[in-house]
Amino acid sequence: MPAAEDEARPAVTLVGDQWSPECSVLRTFLTRSEVPYTWLRPGDPRGAQVLADHGVAAADTPVLIDEAGRVLHVSRPRGLEPVAEWLGLHTDPGGGAYDLVVVGAGPAGMAAAVYGASEGLRTVVVERWAIGGQSGLTSRIENYLGFPDGISGADLADRARRQATKFGAELVLTRQASALAARDGGGFTVGFADGGSVAGRAVLVATGANTRTLHAPGVADFVGRGVYYFSALTEAPLCTGQDVYIVGGANSAGQAAIYFSQCARKVVLLVRGDSLEREMSTYLIKQIEAIPTIEVRTRTEVAGASGDTHLERLTLRDTRTGATENANATWLFAFIGAAPDTAWLGPRFLRDADGCLVTGNDIAAAGAAEPAWPLPRAPYHLETTVPGVFAAGDVRAWSARRVAGAVGEGSMAVMLVHAYLADR
Repeated sequence: MPAAEDEARPAVTLVGDQWSPECSVLRTFLTRSEVPYTWLRPGDPRGAQVLADHGVAAADTPVLIDEAGRVLHVSRPRGLEPVAEWLGLHTDPGGGAYDLVVVGAGPAGMAAAVYGASEGLRTVVVERWAIGGQSGLTSRIENYLGFPDGISGADLADRARRQATKFGAELVLTRQASALAARDGGGFTVGFADGGSVAGRAVLVATGANTRTLHAPGVADFVGRGVYYFSALTEAPLCTGQDVYIVGGANSAGQAAIYFSQCARKVVLLVRGDSLEREMSTYLIKQIEAIPTIEVRTRTEVAGASGDTHLERLTLRDTRTGATENANATWLFAFIGAAPDTAWLGPRFLRDADGCLVTGNDIAAAGAAEPAWPLPRAPYHLETTVPGVFAAGDVRAWSARRVAGAVGEGSMAVMLVHAYLADR
């Protein structure tokens, strides 16, 4: 290899099989965390040589190797925190009491980080995965104010990260919030699933939603081996010239279909409903209609998946007649919505039927006797039934479910936190 190329090589090398679920998770995490890396397959000559040089067997992959020769063996049960620590990412809060603890680093959480830190609040953001939340995996956002040519979710997340750190917000990665408790004397403690905690005078819950999964027979066996959830950006280069199946009828699915159409031979969009109009923005529908390599199949669902080392076949079912058919398929991407991430919060938090947090005036409108609002004053607009704990973005009941809406709520939350702290 020429010297110039050698100098340009990334500092981190990932060696792992294409159909390894752990390798898929690592590639997504490295990409979303803005960590430059080279990916090698253990069966390729270069990958085999790297493994031999470091005394690693192909069966022990995936592994990460840095320029100093350090080797990290990665397995899913260990989670991503050891990976983040090995990479030198920030995984522990600096300590002391913060003015504002933001749980979740999606658009709502990052907007709160920017406005909170820029307006004098000592702000920390705790994120279990990577900056950007679900929107960070979106291939292109075209209806966000100020970006007429569109912007990828990853680029938007990176800009938000740089902006938040510029103002002094602290970003803590790969730590999952598991409990929230009031502190004696005021404020709250957010506990982490793997131990440790962070304390703050006020809390913003911006955990968004957990991706819903397909429950058809066989599908779970191929997650990371042909079946993926919100992973278009990292897997698209591997789909060049092949057929790609996408499940979903909302904006994320439409954006992914357009993105994959640039490299795939054909994109088949599977929609359970009668049409796209119910959940998808008009501008996306028009773009899809203008792309001949995208086939939209309405009233169609995945009824099964099968294969050997990876996905090879799908069973599709007509939701009207029940008739099924088999299709050769190596790539299936699901964008079928998400459920709010509120299970870690206690019973004092009022939720709607879908599990979203009820806030502000909607608390009284919900008509629930318990948990009741405990103070003489009315709750602030984004305040939950626990005074001093606010909610913004997809985790909140009746939110807009759009990036711009989440950013607006995250920004507004900071103003309400200031009011809450002044009131105390």
